Amino acid sequence: MPGTEVPRRGSRGLPAELPSTRPRPEGRPRTTPSRPEGVGPIVDCAVYVDGRREPPVEPHEALQAAVSRGGFVWLGLYAPTEEELGTIAGHYGLHPLAVEDAVYAHQRPKLERYGDALFMVLTTARYVRHDRLTATSEVVDTGEVMVFVGPNYVITVRHGEHGALADLRQGLEEQTDLLCLGPAAVLYAVADHVVDDFVDVAAAVEEDVEELEASVFSPERTDDIGRLYQLKRELLSLRRAVSPLEVPLQKLAERQIDPVPEAMRSYFRDVEDHAIRVREQVAGLDELLSSILQASLARATQADNQDMRKISAYAGIIAVPTAIAGIYGMNFEFMPELTWRYGYFTVLLVIVTVCSLLYRGFKRNGWL
Repeated sequence: MPGTEVPRRGSRGLPAELPSTRPRPEGRPRTTPSRPEGVGPIVDCAVYVDGRREPPVEPHEALQAAVSRGGFVWLGLYAPTEEELGTIAGHYGLHPLAVEDAVYAHQRPKLERYGDALFMVLTTARYVRHDRLTATSEVVDTGEVMVFVGPNYVITVRHGEHGALADLRQGLEEQTDLLCLGPAAVLYAVADHVVDDFVDVAAAVEEDVEELEASVFSPERTDDIGRLYQLKRELLSLRRAVSPLEVPLQKLAERQIDPVPEAMRSYFRDVEDHAIRVREQVAGLDELLSSILQASLARATQADNQDMRKISAYAGIIAVPTAIAGIYGMNFEFMPELTWRYGYFTVLLVIVTVCSLLYRGFKRNGWL
């Protein structure tokens, strides 16, 4: 038809020219993790030269000071907003996609490379103490730490109420030999700290698993299915935090990446070994919980069968006097033993004797 333009198609029937941008589904509105009122986004900012902390500088001047002195700047942020991190990204040249991930969080552990910079996401975990595990207990609380690593800077972005890095920074400042290796040393320290927390959480969860195992196989009749299912769900959160971390750590340990010097590879390999050990421990606990859950279901089924056998046994015993009373309760004139002097006592004796024999038989067979 005149005035109608038909798009040209390639050899496979697809349009030869595609638009540069495509519409994306809106989905759920994304929310930025919030921080307590009155708390600023910058937790700490320091320049390190030859492994030692330099005198304080303003955050917007830190990168220039680090470059001029031949060191690097470590900037710590806590739940920054899009505007706050956007301003910092302009000074440090951070990639917009990495900035978006750092602001909105809720990312799986990963390692991205943008030019001469790295962006790593780590999921943190904390064990929630409780007096007694219930069907609604929160056992594992998770958060996130994002790390931007460049030639002269490292920026850590923390989300969640736990996972503070102040103690880590203080301990790392005492290891000048490690800090001399540059920003990659901070990335290693953060990853090692996160994995060490995984080890502690897995050990604490293992104690809960042992407690549930003892409860399920105890002589007392307990209902642990709800608690088992809840602990299995919480263990899944820890598994999602640990398992994806192996691939980024493997890349840092085996591949040649610009911001990571070769001397740091052995450090990341050690963290990778710890992460693999935790992953295997979590997988073992998950399998053990599945076995305990099956055992609990089997015990519940067995207990129900025992109850049904008891009910059936008592029903069989009660059927004897019911049947005899039903027979002699019929209003017929000519029935045997109606006029017998000892008939009433004889019937009672028969009922007691038969019921006693049935009771002994059920008891001997384990029905009662």
